Amino acid sequence: MYEEISISVEQASDAKVLIISVAARLAGMHPQTLRQYDRLGLVQPGRAGGGGRRYSERDVALLREVQRLSQEDGVNLAGIKRIIGLEQLVGDLQQRVAELEDQLDEAHARIAQMDAMTSPYASRDLVRQERHSTALVVWRPRRSPDR
Repeated sequence: MYEEISISVEQASDAKVLIISVAARLAGMHPQTLRQYDRLGLVQPGRAGGGGRRYSERDVALLREVQRLSQEDGVNLAGIKRIIGLEQLVGDLQQRVAELEDQLDEAHARIAQMDAMTSPYASRDLVRQERHSTALVVWRPRRSPDR
């Protein structure tokens, strides 16, 4: 009766265009379940001008994940909410780390460029010597007290 529709979370759209009945059918749930999940904060749909809920493909994939965690893994809704929150936090942190790594790479490149432009020793050895010294160091061994 229903056709099988597959949505990949990685490729899912964030466009909030699906009405609740369509999203519920795609997720394999009752529309009232989606309303309950919205009230609990598990899935936050967008709102249409008249106040109706609008879901994205990513929301539908998240609803399926909530259902899987609940039915297959036996996780309660509070646990699922915590898992979703932590997964979002991990994603945000991974994105921030990637941004910081890019900034660090850019800073290293700028430092290398500036060193190459300003250093008189850029094409020489890595050990810099500011000037040659003519100082003489004399070493005298200590005499032992028994002598």
